[in-house]
Amino acid sequence: MIEINEALLKSVQAIAYRAAQQILVVYNEDDVGVTTKDDDSPLTRADLAAHKEIVAGLTSLTPTVPVLSEESEIPGFSLRQQWSEYWLIDPLDGTKEFIAKNPEFTVNIALIRNGVPVLGVVQVPATGVCYLAAEGLGALKAQGEDKPWQSIRARTFQPEESFIVVASRRHGQSELSDFMEAVAKQIGAYELRSVGSALKICLVAEGEADFYPRVGLTSEWDTAAAQAVLEQAGGRMLVRSGSRLLYNAKDTLLNPYFYAVGDQVFDWSGLLAAAPDK
Repeated sequence: MIEINEALLKSVQAIAYRAAQQILVVYNEDDVGVTTKDDDSPLTRADLAAHKEIVAGLTSLTPTVPVLSEESEIPGFSLRQQWSEYWLIDPLDGTKEFIAKNPEFTVNIALIRNGVPVLGVVQVPATGVCYLAAEGLGALKAQGEDKPWQSIRARTFQPEESFIVVASRRHGQSELSDFMEAVAKQIGAYELRSVGSALKICLVAEGEADFYPRVGLTSEWDTAAAQAVLEQAGGRMLVRSGSRLLYNAKDTLLNPYFYAVGDQVFDWSGLLAAAPDK
């Protein structure tokens, strides 16, 4: 097992920042080179450039640790289940936002150990903001490369304040609408904000939102880095049963529906019971 420490986290942050610079070069061009993958999702030159930058950086940093990227060939589960730890990356999370010139896209890098994300870096190329976390170091936020790290913390929900829900602007709108009707019956009024990419989870982690219900498909690389940030900030990523969202535990890399929550004391079981059973 590699040692998790501040030096390792800084090194991963630097890799994410370099990938972000590669992305911005393409972002500022008129033609970002859009193609379509086998699953009908979009792919750009920025996705591939960031992928190469991150894989090269992580391979140099930790040569013995496998790297699994959205843009790499996916090993079969028979091999993956032998990994006690590995890097899980999404070189460009929010490609549709990137194509639309919406700045809500991220670079996601996570270290998974025995199914749990124990280190995560979520870099926001368009703003320079970076969310980062690791076991023993807590959850942090920086306003740019080489800028000071500041601790962040998920907030405790106050009934007299607005209950803030963040959601995808592009996925699962029908099921989300039905679920939020059930949420309103238990919570009352709430404020809904539409946000792209892993930023939704990070907003819960830094206390800017209370709840992110994902009632739509995601892959494990979409969520792992931000989950590390959220959990180190005191929040949780839950599935409908109330158990923790885990990684590399099955053949498919698709996540079940999940729920990012900030408050550790609030009883979320009632809301999860009303959630879609997927």
